[in-house]
Amino acid sequence: MAENSNGAPNGQTPPQQAQAQLNLQRIYLKDVSFEAPGAPQIFQQQGQPNVELNLSQRVAQVANDTFEVVLSVTATCKVEDKTAYLAEVHQAGVFGLSGFDDASREAVLATYCPNVLFPYVRQTVSDLVQNGGFPPFFLQPINFDALYAEQLRRRAEGATGETSANA
Repeated sequence: MAENSNGAPNGQTPPQQAQAQLNLQRIYLKDVSFEAPGAPQIFQQQGQPNVELNLSQRVAQVANDTFEVVLSVTATCKVEDKTAYLAEVHQAGVFGLSGFDDASREAVLATYCPNVLFPYVRQTVSDLVQNGGFPPFFLQPINFDALYAEQLRRRAEGATGETSANA
């Protein structure tokens, strides 16, 4: 007599546990802008350029297991008090995520997805700045895992701060 080694009665197959799956469906530029408000006079300006970088991301659920992640970067370069250029890029991707618990899905959307989009943002910003007549500007790598860990830490501090304030 053969034994059923999978633990299911009468040769039935056991229910499959949902295996986490991630797929990249599309990467696209959602919005891009470049301004050189002081050109051509800014090219004659002497002084050390100062670049300010703002980074943000937004996640929107598109369908049941489909999410749009938008990584936004704004680079503003000033020479003294004059704006040399402003480059803004919103790089987006559509990602399919299934079989993840809520915490894991949030972590993937906040770390893995921006890491996939970042090289596209870096290239677009670099191309915009160089095509605008300015020296090349290369975004340095960003540790999205560390940013997410910091966000979780702040969220935990906020939750404990609220609890102690109400006690």
